[in-house]
Amino acid sequence: MNPTTAPDPSTAHARATRHRINLGLQGGGSHGAFTWGVLDVLLQDRQIDIEGISGTSAGAMNAVALAHGFAQCIGKPQSDPREAARESLANFWNGIVNMGAIGQAQRAPFDMLLGLAGGHHSTSGQWADAMTRAWSGSMSPYQMNPLDLNPLKTFVERQIDFERLAQLRDLKVFVVATRVTTGKAEIFSGKRLTADAVMASACLPMMFRAVEIEGEHYWDGGYSGNPAIHPLIYKCESRDILLVQINPIKRDLLPTNAIDIMDRLNEITFNSALIAEMRAIDFVKRLLAEGKLDPAHYKDVLMHRIDGGEVLEQMGATTKISTEANLIRTLHDLGQTHARKWLVEHRKDLGVCSSLNIARDYLDDLRVPVRRH
Repeated sequence: MNPTTAPDPSTAHARATRHRINLGLQGGGSHGAFTWGVLDVLLQDRQIDIEGISGTSAGAMNAVALAHGFAQCIGKPQSDPREAARESLANFWNGIVNMGAIGQAQRAPFDMLLGLAGGHHSTSGQWADAMTRAWSGSMSPYQMNPLDLNPLKTFVERQIDFERLAQLRDLKVFVVATRVTTGKAEIFSGKRLTADAVMASACLPMMFRAVEIEGEHYWDGGYSGNPAIHPLIYKCESRDILLVQINPIKRDLLPTNAIDIMDRLNEITFNSALIAEMRAIDFVKRLLAEGKLDPAHYKDVLMHRIDGGEVLEQMGATTKISTEANLIRTLHDLGQTHARKWLVEHRKDLGVCSSLNIARDYLDDLRVPVRRH
């Protein structure tokens, strides 16, 4: 997983025109390593610049790890921010692997948290069993983890220089969490983007205590935006938004055991806000196309997607909480493969048209109609 060994895709597909894009990064536990592979390829492509990144949960961690690399190059004109970002991402995910490799079993940081809280080390199977019991209502994080221990937060604080990250001007980072009292999305960026904000974005309420920030309490951002698209529309100039999706929208097989049922329920829940935003984007685009809105006041967003859902859905639910080195490496390689394929097929669409069919992939018979006069 050395970031210097991957081939540069721009040598085969470079164009004279540079494209400035925004990224939306979904959460999905260890499957976020797929997103790492996508980002690795995009950072190598010298014809693509990244203006803004919106991330949730694992997507938020990928976002701040990438931004950390750029931030380390502030005031260093001879440095290469792209290579620094690739190195930062590799260090982050290699650190996650090493963190999960403590002891004889490979364990995710979340598994470690349960082990520490319970005074013993659990395997992935025991972790899944504990998670099922927690979601059944028999336990809460206030009982499982009375000391509110979270080794993942300590790790993130060591990996990411948030003070320096707040100084970034050319790259905007947005992390979403859900405010418990209102259920609304809260966007953290700039000086408000801290390790606590990242932890809030990944705070599953039956696994972790709500994260308190500025007197308010927050849960996982996936409930209100996975990821949140609107900051990329309103806070960034580029029309192109590339979604890296790792939560399947559709599954053909009926889940029948407790873990798979819970996993599918989470996928549906964590995709619902995204589907709502896609519905709104589709409606505005159709109004613009028919001349019913002023393009000077409404942005005609160009949506794109690199979808890992189809291949990731073939993996078991427990892989989302596994940090086994071979799995992380496989996910990273899959992300690279999908990103290269997408660039070959859709680079020409950047700045020109959407390559994502929103109506087909996200909407249904309740698609909001455009009234004709």
